[in-house]
Amino acid sequence: MSQAQQTSSSSADRAAAPAGPLAGVRVLDIATFIAAPFCGTILADFGAEVIKIEQPGEGDSLRQFGTVTECGDSLIWLSEARNKQTATLDLRQPEGAELFRQLVAQSDVVLENFRPGTLEKWGVGYEDLRRINPRLVMLRISAYGQTGPKNQEPGFARIAHAFSGLANLAGEADGPPVVPGSTSMADYTSGMWGAIGVLLALRVVEAGGDGQFIDIGLYESVFRLLDEMAPAYARYGVVRERLGADVVNVVPHSHYRCAGGEWVALACSNHRMFERLAGAMGQPELAQAYPNGTVRVANRDAINQRVAAWIGGLSMAEVLRQTQEAGVPCAQIYTIEDIFKDPQYAARANMLTVQDARAGELVLPAAVPRLSATPASFRHSGRGLAADNDAVYGGLLGLSAERMQALRQARVI
Repeated sequence: MSQAQQTSSSSADRAAAPAGPLAGVRVLDIATFIAAPFCGTILADFGAEVIKIEQPGEGDSLRQFGTVTECGDSLIWLSEARNKQTATLDLRQPEGAELFRQLVAQSDVVLENFRPGTLEKWGVGYEDLRRINPRLVMLRISAYGQTGPKNQEPGFARIAHAFSGLANLAGEADGPPVVPGSTSMADYTSGMWGAIGVLLALRVVEAGGDGQFIDIGLYESVFRLLDEMAPAYARYGVVRERLGADVVNVVPHSHYRCAGGEWVALACSNHRMFERLAGAMGQPELAQAYPNGTVRVANRDAINQRVAAWIGGLSMAEVLRQTQEAGVPCAQIYTIEDIFKDPQYAARANMLTVQDARAGELVLPAAVPRLSATPASFRHSGRGLAADNDAVYGGLLGLSAERMQALRQARVI
């Protein structure tokens, strides 16, 4: 598909899609990879006009990250750059910085994740831009935030997991720290916190206030999720360590293997749940022997052995049936293959099957959260490099075809 055809298709998609709760909000996404761009994905899913700005000729590194498809872009790009317009611009060149300022004058939000001071060096830092647009909201995500002794150090999600304390909790008690699930978790959580920050700041602007910037360090997004770890250390000196599948304050709350080799997750977060489990196991005396959480934590190994022996003697289907009948939270530990077969995922439409003009059929994770009256909409998957240059520079800024050609030759766009 030609650039002009892609632009036309995108316009048709936008015209046909529901307006969404963020219709009328224009976002300039000059960030790379996942963290700040994922904020843009969330905003775009709910109707914001998000213009993804990439380096001319190169594009965002996310285009080549992960599994690259036949169209030349990766699956993660096609998914996470969805609903965004794509344009190219070299902010390092004075003419590129000036074009960016013109875009900022007509926009509401800027998303960036450069090392602190980089945009200031190019003359497009927050203080520079707010003089052009006092109502501007800027999301700034970096490894360690805009301030502090480490603010100039680079970092990715793995580094954030380490520095936040999360990686130290992942793994068996006698083993090394391992990856806590997705290697990109800090990126996605930072994008989510970023979306919250942007919406809060836009609310201030909507009420008549000035714009502001949101400052997020990747590690902060993860550290904020670690429940009572900080207050427990501050008050009692507790240093939480790895417990494998267990959790520090609740037993039984772990993973157990069924007779057929499958694994299930079981959660008994209070005594009522434990009583139900003991009844399902045919061992009601357990609830009397271990009457509260403190006693159960002190007898972790003994309880886990009893639960593991019970589950290990049953098929997975029987474990799930008996726990469900007893009202005890229990679920099979799924692979992605299991997820694709599960009727709950299908009933909730948690995956979207879409047709992409460049990549063909794609299955993408659906937007979250689910709004009853103004839900998210899917307009298109991640588009080709510079697909919307004409719409952005010719349509939005009114540049002539001759000027745009000169800018292309100079590699400004």
